Amino acid sequence: MTPADGPAANGLIYRPMTWVEPLRLAELFSRAQPLEVELGSGDGSFLAQCAQAHPATDFLGVERLLGRLRKLERKGRKLSLANLRLMRIEASYFLEYLLPAKSTRALHVYFPDPWPKRKHRKHRLVNERFPELAARILKPSGWVYLRTDDRDYFGQMLEVFAVDKRFAPVATPGELSAVLTDFERNFHARGIVTQSATYQLCEKG
Repeated sequence: MTPADGPAANGLIYRPMTWVEPLRLAELFSRAQPLEVELGSGDGSFLAQCAQAHPATDFLGVERLLGRLRKLERKGRKLSLANLRLMRIEASYFLEYLLPAKSTRALHVYFPDPWPKRKHRKHRLVNERFPELAARILKPSGWVYLRTDDRDYFGQMLEVFAVDKRFAPVATPGELSAVLTDFERNFHARGIVTQSATYQLCEKG
């Protein structure tokens, strides 16, 4: 492994040796634990809280914007979160090409870009292919957790999972709902309603 690969010294941002082959998760974390992934980590407020509260679970945050990623890295280092790693990459590419099959216990997708213009909706992360990709990388009985403030996007989320019979809607655990992102707190302070949904992969996956 070269200095440019893997986590930087005392850092949390991981740079794989190749961007076209599935990750070797053993290189990211010092011990094998259940893995949960947040696609689009934003300011990192959710992921840092979860990693701190659940040291027996590994958390991997994916974010395109370097400034946000470095902010989350500073949080993680300050809290000495050995179970947190970060990657700078587009979430859709990461999901389709880099996450190994049956490797992940849960996917978290909170307040993704809604691409509100009709002609841009093809860019949405949670689209017609998303359930298929999620089913490939999730372990049997794994979860997909979704939140958004955009009513149209939420409707699309419900539609794409409704037609994929590998998933069933389930209640979001109260403990998880209580962990708010900074975006979410801001929305609530402004009186903006947010919506959430959880789907569980069937036992056979």
